[in-house]
Amino acid sequence: MKTKRQAEKGSGGAGSPAKKTGDIKAPKRKVDTRTYEKELARLQIELVKLQEWVKHEGLRIAVLFEGRDAAGKGGVIKRITESLNPRICRVVALGRPTEPEQTSWYFQRYVAHLPSAGEIVLFDRSWYNRAGVEHVMGFCTDEQYQEFLRSCPEFERLLVRSGLLLIKYWFSVNDEEQERRFQSRMKDPTRSWKLSPMDVESRSRWVEYSRAKDAMFAHTDIAEAPWYVVKADVKKTARLNCISHLLSMVPYGDLTPTPPTLSPRPKAGAYRRPPLEEQKFIPELW
Repeated sequence: MKTKRQAEKGSGGAGSPAKKTGDIKAPKRKVDTRTYEKELARLQIELVKLQEWVKHEGLRIAVLFEGRDAAGKGGVIKRITESLNPRICRVVALGRPTEPEQTSWYFQRYVAHLPSAGEIVLFDRSWYNRAGVEHVMGFCTDEQYQEFLRSCPEFERLLVRSGLLLIKYWFSVNDEEQERRFQSRMKDPTRSWKLSPMDVESRSRWVEYSRAKDAMFAHTDIAEAPWYVVKADVKKTARLNCISHLLSMVPYGDLTPTPPTLSPRPKAGAYRRPPLEEQKFIPELW
């Protein structure tokens, strides 16, 4: 089992350790746009192969995406799903628990979304809300928090024993880069909705979130379901690295269906289209 120290360790290049401010602060390894798009296209083809293999073999895969606010989790999830069948690979992003959910077993509402045979489920945040935001912001009692740390490893071992492949990613971004992304979102009307009041509050609790993450790793970085840290200071490299690692976690073959042969279209015969004036068309503004 990896220790917290091993999970946090980063490479600073040339024999020097990475600087850390709560999360890894590693040298930025940028990739040019052309290389990024080429590699992403290649990886997305491999994801299609993985999808077909999961369907054929009846595998059950759950992938958890956790990490700092604005660390790039959503961007990776988007690149994974955009070329896949939503009936096979689906995203679960649960909102605030309802009143009945608040009084039920904590893991119960997440269990309902676990994959069936032939499915991949991507959790955009997960049951680890209790170890992070709920604990730091005071949305759960200390007793509930401590019980989570005790029961979560056993819960995950149970899932793994049942045949589920559980993969957990922590997206690590340093405080300076997170602040830059926050400021960028504030100025972009198409992304400002991503900056919630909770995100704003988290800016003033960087150290508290760091301590919560350290405790979470210490209790839940288990051999059956270890944490994998994604260095996310550079979005493009984080996407490529994470997708590459995800593909490496499942041995799969190429079961890509052979494209069907299209026969010539049949002629319309006696069919006559209704008058266009009887139909309502949207305005052609472009």
